[in-house]
Amino acid sequence: MRYLQHKKEAFWFYRFLSIFYDKYVNPFFWTERMRSEALAIAELSRPDLETIDVGSGTGFTTMGIVRKIASEKVTCIDQSPHQMAYAKRKPGLQACRFQLGDAENLPFPTDTFDRYISAGSIEYWPEPQRGIAEAYRVLKPGGKALLIGPLRPENKISRFLADTWMLFPGEAEYLKWYESAGFVNIQKRYVAPHWVLKEKYAVAIVGEKPKAGKSPLVLSAPQKENIHEKMTFLRKLIFWQRLIVGNLAGFLFIPMAILAILLKPIRVRLYRRANREHVTKSDPLTRQQIMSIAFLVIVALVIFYGLIIH
Repeated sequence: MRYLQHKKEAFWFYRFLSIFYDKYVNPFFWTERMRSEALAIAELSRPDLETIDVGSGTGFTTMGIVRKIASEKVTCIDQSPHQMAYAKRKPGLQACRFQLGDAENLPFPTDTFDRYISAGSIEYWPEPQRGIAEAYRVLKPGGKALLIGPLRPENKISRFLADTWMLFPGEAEYLKWYESAGFVNIQKRYVAPHWVLKEKYAVAIVGEKPKAGKSPLVLSAPQKENIHEKMTFLRKLIFWQRLIVGNLAGFLFIPMAILAILLKPIRVRLYRRANREHVTKSDPLTRQQIMSIAFLVIVALVIFYGLIIH
């Protein structure tokens, strides 16, 4: 299990990340364009579709959902009250239903929703297959489940950090989990921020529930873990070691993304020359992204100046 692929560690990771997630983290990795491209395959065709957003976090994906679905028809589930507090304050989401809950044990009856959507949440699930079986269970017959998650990086450095940080499944794993849960008519679409040129960065995968009832998949008893587990001295040592290392691995993705943005003009020329393929048009930078890039450049210049004068 990865360092933050555990409910207790993930809970505290988002306790601090929620403070600056929307402004300083999300714009690098999960943009409005990516959100629109991913949600398109969920067929949010009517405003009266009962929809559940699992791992809704600060409500960024939910904001895209309510453009198509009436907000009073949207239920938001997350294990982090800190993330949820930010979502509740957002204009357009006040009429949504909010409930604390676990993606692997959803607190709803079988055959309840028309659409299931989960973006950027599977990375923290200890048992992804169980979570996808739950998606199947809570959907009505003919309902569709859309899951948006990262793909395992091809770059060795990124792959090492990803494997340390949290779950980055392979594409074949997503398909296997959906098929095993009982979904049919499975489709997928790749999404990526503009600074990713050739690598398959993330996938949006959707499947349809063919008939009423629970998933046909028979699972063993769930792992015994929750965010309220008793913290013995040994567990505290493990917790802090996992949280610190996991946070560090995750944080390093931000300067890597900034560096990729700064070098994009050069990378685009080389990529086009080698592949003669279309490159995704750059998304506009937010004020916070510009500030982050400026900060990184200043730090780099200070370090470079320090090396020269010594």
